[in-house]
Amino acid sequence: MINKAGLPLEEGLRRLKEAGMEAIPGGGAEIFAEPIRSRICSEKGTADEWLTVHRTAHRLGIPTNATILYGHIESLDDRIDHLDRLRRLQDETGGFNAFIPLKYRSRHNSMEEIGEVSIVEDMRMTALARLYLDNIPHIKAYWPMFGKTTAQLALAFGADDMDGTIDDSTKIYSMAGAEESKPSVTTAEMEAMIRSAGYEPVERDTFYNPVKK
Repeated sequence: MINKAGLPLEEGLRRLKEAGMEAIPGGGAEIFAEPIRSRICSEKGTADEWLTVHRTAHRLGIPTNATILYGHIESLDDRIDHLDRLRRLQDETGGFNAFIPLKYRSRHNSMEEIGEVSIVEDMRMTALARLYLDNIPHIKAYWPMFGKTTAQLALAFGADDMDGTIDDSTKIYSMAGAEESKPSVTTAEMEAMIRSAGYEPVERDTFYNPVKK
């Protein structure tokens, strides 16, 4: 959008902030290793472009999230490289609110034959993220990607945030083979999920401030 407007990145983000944009989600990071990135998401920007957008946003006082798409054709070294680049940017700017590990789902895409990693691997990825990214405050268990039961389990492996009360906006995950064919949950259902996992649910805003009713 900024490119189409013919603006420099910093000016475009500044105008968006002035118009009311207060935060940026972390999608599109996928995996930073360029040989893998060129195979799985060549239509997206480079890793350096992704990091530059977030670095610039942080400098302007716009907090963001970060993600990784794991469990496809990347190596463990690629995952560590991805986390390390995020950690170094966070040391520089302090602008990331949360990190979201996104599990690769294998249906209806060109890599369908490789299958999916196990729940054990999901928990290892969550725990690794919490240990390695100790400078990012929150690790999110994104249940539309994990499935509800696995997301509950992730709360015991380093995640402290379960997101969110959503509807058809994430049906792309069910199309890719996620466990939830209709990805939606009510506030009461989410509270029950968190309590049954042994934790106390706290509603938050985008900036992780508790919402007081």
